[in-house]
Amino acid sequence: LKVLAAVLEGADVPTLRDTMDKLKDKLKSAAIVLASVGEGKVSLIAGVTADHTAKVKAGELVNFVAQQVGGKGGGRPDMAQAGGTQPENLPAALAGVKDWVAGKL
Repeated sequence: LKVLAAVLEGADVPTLRDTMDKLKDKLKSAAIVLASVGEGKVSLIAGVTADHTAKVKAGELVNFVAQQVGGKGGGRPDMAQAGGTQPENLPAALAGVKDWVAGKL
């Protein structure tokens, strides 16, 4: 399972979602969090490929990050989104994604 957590500078939510779909297709087996920051707000999208949604759920993953940036979110096991209001906490939140995913496997 590949784990990717990244910030896409200046991306809006549709761009995050589109990029997520492309990455899931390319990586085949992955848990991904994509984030962008604009006007002091954080937008987050999490995606998990179907082969791992039994253990790693995108809704839980996106909330793991969102709680650290002053927000919350939700969605399906394979795709979820969230927002937050503390972009200064985003680097640390994204840095924790790999260990969080490893703990679910």
